[in-house]
Amino acid sequence: MQRALLVSVLAGVVCAVLSCWMTLIGWSLMGDAISHAVLPGVVLSYMLGLPFALGALAFGAGSVAMIGVVNRTSRVKEDAAIGIVFTALFAVGIVLLSKFPSNTDLKHILFGNPLGVRDLDIVQILVMAALTLAVVAVKHRDLTLFAFDPTHAHAIGLSPRRLEALLLGLLSVTVVIALQAVGIIMVVAMVIIPGATAYLLTDRFERMLLISVAVSVAAAVLGTYASFHLDVAPGGAIVIAQALAFTAAYLCAPRHGVLARRAAGRRAARA
Repeated sequence: MQRALLVSVLAGVVCAVLSCWMTLIGWSLMGDAISHAVLPGVVLSYMLGLPFALGALAFGAGSVAMIGVVNRTSRVKEDAAIGIVFTALFAVGIVLLSKFPSNTDLKHILFGNPLGVRDLDIVQILVMAALTLAVVAVKHRDLTLFAFDPTHAHAIGLSPRRLEALLLGLLSVTVVIALQAVGIIMVVAMVIIPGATAYLLTDRFERMLLISVAVSVAAAVLGTYASFHLDVAPGGAIVIAQALAFTAAYLCAPRHGVLARRAAGRRAARA
């Protein structure tokens, strides 16, 4: 349980931080693409006896490059390119799983298994989490400006393309970190829901980061304990906890919640 809590909280913090930029830029589908595209890299890593993070990172970065190439060199729009690349690579991973069965149960990569992490996995997660958060801390202002106004970022000498590549690279690392906690299928929730929840609760980006992290860490702790006492999958329990937090914000947020907006509409109608 201690290891599961450590892995879930680390994954929650890193995903929550990246989630804010994903929400503002509108890259939710990109997170989904990368999370599914890493599967063949994970399977190949296990087959070759390598750390799964190496294969996952390689295929995560490769999927981003492939999406960019398809988008720039054809009439296919970005959303279609994302769908083509991530479904194709995910299918390759499924074929590899069925064709080359392994003594190692790879289902935890699909559905998550923080209760089964090894010492090496924890070290990998700690290193990647520290690297990701360090880069975010250094490039925080540039990434925020890129998210809000890429034209202004370019005008003051920043390269939107390089910042985009940096953010996508960080997203790839974040997906790999979260694999142990919730698995490939639900990792996209961890890079979308916390930021979306915080977006409903505040209009200030710095506060959005704090709220996103708080929601994600709370969901990681509650979901892990719930999975133990209810004997259910930890990844699913964590994501359900995040979804409940989003539902509460969606309904009850002071300014942007459904109830508050309806009350404001009624006051405007009476006026």
